[in-house]
Amino acid sequence: MRRATRIIGQLLSLCLAFAAVSACSAEQKHHTVAPMENASNPEVPSVKVRLIINNQTLSATLEDSVPAREFAAQLPITLQLEDHAATEKIAQLPYGLSIAGEPDGFTPVAGDIAFYAPWGNLALFHRPFRYSKGLVRLGRIQGDLQALRAEGPVEARIEFE
Repeated sequence: MRRATRIIGQLLSLCLAFAAVSACSAEQKHHTVAPMENASNPEVPSVKVRLIINNQTLSATLEDSVPAREFAAQLPITLQLEDHAATEKIAQLPYGLSIAGEPDGFTPVAGDIAFYAPWGNLALFHRPFRYSKGLVRLGRIQGDLQALRAEGPVEARIEFE
């Protein structure tokens, strides 16, 4: 039963990724949605995305979860990120994400991509923060986070890698 549930989840993840790619606008010339194998569990696919901030490209991997797949379905997206609490950049998403069945919250570290359900916003952490109820982890940014530490608002484009 657990294997069947995992396979169904993988198929749903691939279908959502395919649907998101099919819905991409004609302005995006090249992108691929190639689920990469998750290093901790080779049977669980993960989706690679990139964040483009001030001409700097950051790579990220989204979780294999319902809210992360719903976030991926909104890509590509351009957001105006605002500073919040000197630890993260935040922006409203066009659509909320389902969080049923997710943990009540988590303690984010620098590089975490999260959804803060009470406000309905995306949060990109560039510093660690305390446990926050209603915070749902969507993925992780790899590499230098300096572009997120720039003072003031920044524009970010998030798209499939």
